[in-house]
Amino acid sequence: MREGEAACGLPLTLFRSPVDGSRRPPYNSIMDLYREWILEHYKNPRNFGEHLEGANRIYEDGNPSCGDHLRVELRVENGKIEDLRFLGQGCALSVASASILSDLVKGRTEEEVRAMGKEDLFEALGIRPVPMRLKCALLPLKVLKAALYGLQAVEEEGLDG
Repeated sequence: MREGEAACGLPLTLFRSPVDGSRRPPYNSIMDLYREWILEHYKNPRNFGEHLEGANRIYEDGNPSCGDHLRVELRVENGKIEDLRFLGQGCALSVASASILSDLVKGRTEEEVRAMGKEDLFEALGIRPVPMRLKCALLPLKVLKAALYGLQAVEEEGLDG
């Protein structure tokens, strides 16, 4: 490794913060990257906060242990999720999880989304949350799946944490 290069050989100047665009050296740890990724989606959530016109699948639920409460509104046409919105309030992990999940499932078929499990969400998040935060991370997936095919099936998948 030469001076001015990261361990992977890329110039250090190529590392740019996704939050503020500032240039900085490589992340000190994967946790730095995780924090920035989660905070970016928390501060600027995608598909969050407005009612969806023409929604034909709606479900809401909450996590009483921490106060997170989310509602999802879906527009499903010909078995495909054409658009969706999450509404509600939650901790940084819950809102970020909803944001990342919404980007992941928009345009996918109902079958593809029904086949998604918590490990798929953890992979998209880039981390596996600690046990105390599982319910926060999984609430958006639980609400999304409940909107698609009913709460009973979602509970059987163990998405309550």
